[in-house]
Amino acid sequence: MADIGWGWLASMESYGALGDTFADYKTLTEEEIASKKYSSLRHAAHGMIFARKNKLLWDLYDMLGLVMMQMRFDGVLGFPGGLVDEGETPVEAVNREMKEEICLDLDKYSFSEDHCISIQLNEKKGLVLYFYQMEVSCEDFVAMEHNIINAPDFGVETLGVLRVPLYTMGDGRRGFPAFLDNQFAGNAKYQLIHGLKTAKLLSDEQISKAVNSCSQK
Repeated sequence: MADIGWGWLASMESYGALGDTFADYKTLTEEEIASKKYSSLRHAAHGMIFARKNKLLWDLYDMLGLVMMQMRFDGVLGFPGGLVDEGETPVEAVNREMKEEICLDLDKYSFSEDHCISIQLNEKKGLVLYFYQMEVSCEDFVAMEHNIINAPDFGVETLGVLRVPLYTMGDGRRGFPAFLDNQFAGNAKYQLIHGLKTAKLLSDEQISKAVNSCSQK
């Protein structure tokens, strides 16, 4: 297959690049954002939709909840969202992207400023990332999954949504630890872990065990 390069995507190629670590990102305060110090950088906004669900899988594993991620166009995992367009606020951008990528019904569910749980800076990329989180019912979560095929960007920017397995199986590796061994876009792995902690879907101990296990080959 011929290498056609990045073409018009070249200016954005680094944003979702593989190999980022937690150390590549600095958490910003609301005061730092309000100072406009980073207003000249590119901004992006992504969102985590989740539901609480206490159910046993095969009468063995507690599923704990439902968390939506997606398979992106570049073959890696991330959350629905994208770059903030000129004239948009981050929360306007995340709602627009949710409509485009997962066909979210904004009349029923839309993100607000209060849903923002982290703002991070990657200085090397010149990118500020806003991360939002919203809880919905299990019934609405499933309806959102079914509706994704109607999204304008389905099959283009997003190749489908998936659920995060929030349990660890008997070998201590499969389930959530194995999921963490996937390739994630940019800081999406940090966003997932931070989101699980904020939502209290997993304890710090459960997350630490999974992170430590996923690095053991």
